[in-house]
Amino acid sequence: MTAPDGRGRPASPSSSATPAEPAAPTGIPALFARVMGLKPVRVFLAYGATGGPILAAGMSYQAVFAVFAALAVGFSVAGSVLADNPALLDSLLSLIQGAVPGLFGPDGVIKDPQELLKSSAISIGIVGSIGLLVTALGWLASTRDSVRRIFELPPPTAFFLLLKVKDLGLALVFALAMVLSAALSVVSTGLLGFVFGLLQVGEDSLLAIVVGRTVGLALVLALDTAVLAGAYRILSGVRIPRPQLLQGALLGGVAMGVLKVLGTALLGGASRNPLLASFAVIIGLLIWFNLICQVILICASWIAVSMADKGIDARDLTPEQLEKERLAKLDEARRILEEEERARERERYDQSRGITRVLLGLRRRRRR
Repeated sequence: MTAPDGRGRPASPSSSATPAEPAAPTGIPALFARVMGLKPVRVFLAYGATGGPILAAGMSYQAVFAVFAALAVGFSVAGSVLADNPALLDSLLSLIQGAVPGLFGPDGVIKDPQELLKSSAISIGIVGSIGLLVTALGWLASTRDSVRRIFELPPPTAFFLLLKVKDLGLALVFALAMVLSAALSVVSTGLLGFVFGLLQVGEDSLLAIVVGRTVGLALVLALDTAVLAGAYRILSGVRIPRPQLLQGALLGGVAMGVLKVLGTALLGGASRNPLLASFAVIIGLLIWFNLICQVILICASWIAVSMADKGIDARDLTPEQLEKERLAKLDEARRILEEEERARERERYDQSRGITRVLLGLRRRRRR
């Protein structure tokens, strides 16, 4: 039987029960809550909360210096190793130009890349190798630390020299992947020419251009996806499940492909600005590498949010460690609640007068 209400009537069940939950928001608040719950929004919020833009700026600054040392050494090696295969060398140059728009050409950093392939460039490569080891490996180390920060992980505890050897091995693997991609481009071009010849389709026809462009973009997408997957899993040492890894790496590969297709238009503003004309090349490279580094870290944030949605911890913790961490968080939450309760009681005590103040004082003493 319910207790009577203030008018002497039996109280309704709703009046004696616990208060009902607040109604769900509607209108603008509901729309705002829905937008904030979207995964892309949560990814960008997490990216900003972990300092992603600042990390990308540091990575892009180091990348500008690393690319010059890498070009000096790489072209010296390519000039001696690939001298007898001009088709493969041209394909490699096209691949590099696609990766870094504005690097070659009359308005680029290198006017004529063939000059770097001459024998006199070997001395430049030997001297530049020192810069390569310092800057390129430093950029890899910066990328590793930045990706781990996105996942809110501490720096790796492995021995310093072991990390440098690992970075050097990954740099060599990346260089070999570039050469392999260039070789596949040459082979695919030859096969397409052979097939089009059998079908009596001209190389300048729309079909040949579309198919050739599609094959080229597919090769670049596969290379970018593999490089990003290696950066997230091997370079950074983050334990990422395969579905989340492939999703994030493929998303990054597509984003990089879009940037490469639009690279000339994106970087054209720097060269057309009269205030930046003297520094257009360097500014263009900084803009380009910043965009690429932003893509790398945003896709890392996408992977981190995807893992959090699945309840997957990026740290390699045992069940006992996870339970210990959970209990520690509960203790911290209890401590915060107790401090807030004491603060509220102290505020009520300071504002009270007379018998109420005496009773509150006795209550505070008993709690102590």
